[in-house]
Amino acid sequence: MAGSEVTIGLIQAHHDVDGREPVAVHKQAAIEKHVCLIREAAAVGAKIVCLQELFYGPYFCTEQDPKWYEAAEPVPDGPTIRRMQELAKELQVVLVVPVYEEEMPGVYYNTAAVIDGDGRYLGKYRKHHIPQVQAGPAGCGFWEKYYFKPGNGGYPVFDTQYAKIGVYICYDRHFPEGARLLGLHGAELVLNPSATVAGLSEYLWKLEQPAHAVANGYYVGAINRVGWEAPWNMGEFYGQSYLVNPRGEFVALGSRDQDEVVLGVMDRRQIAEVRNTWQFYRDRRPETYTDMVGLLP
Repeated sequence: MAGSEVTIGLIQAHHDVDGREPVAVHKQAAIEKHVCLIREAAAVGAKIVCLQELFYGPYFCTEQDPKWYEAAEPVPDGPTIRRMQELAKELQVVLVVPVYEEEMPGVYYNTAAVIDGDGRYLGKYRKHHIPQVQAGPAGCGFWEKYYFKPGNGGYPVFDTQYAKIGVYICYDRHFPEGARLLGLHGAELVLNPSATVAGLSEYLWKLEQPAHAVANGYYVGAINRVGWEAPWNMGEFYGQSYLVNPRGEFVALGSRDQDEVVLGVMDRRQIAEVRNTWQFYRDRRPETYTDMVGLLP
């Protein structure tokens, strides 16, 4: 296990390829771009690096087109995760890699693979909460139910070389229950790779996840892509990726519109200090919460 301080790298980027291009063109361009950004993050000291949601393409869920099923691949046995394992081992960084997972033909998940700093695949998180929301111009939206089954792997925490990390993907952040479970499972850092646009959720962007950090006594890294994506132009992906500490303070904050490695330092000592001050885990009353499970809509 590393020392008390760990540098976190959050990568936000614009997807440069028009959505009308073949899937293979998207994947090649995005992977090469992100490999360069991962190397940049490692060069400036990042030990845990997280990419944005569905990093190797556009946010294709803005339309409903079976073309995008071609983007899915097995996890961990697909080519993207294998390449990221080699890169993690070379750079000695932990990588959180959000991809489109094919479990079997016709069964797909929105997934993030977690790779340790020695290249070992530690496991994956599958997005639990799947939106189906109108947004932007007519016909555009977050049509994720067309592409993904809800996650079925629970809320795992991964004991990496540098910290115990959990993953929560995009829309999951609106649901405090899973955020609490990640804390109960031992997370010191929760990473939330996202794809979210101005005009819909921006007013929540800097509210919900600092609140999760405070309520659960851990760090949260929130990642959002940047720019507009053709041909849909559903809305501006407004970046502003950030790392927030257990006091709800912003440790690092990215720009609105630039490809960027957002760097921040997580201090494990602060987790202990905050939890010893605010004894939320001690004072929980789970026996009074039974109505949350199965009894209410």
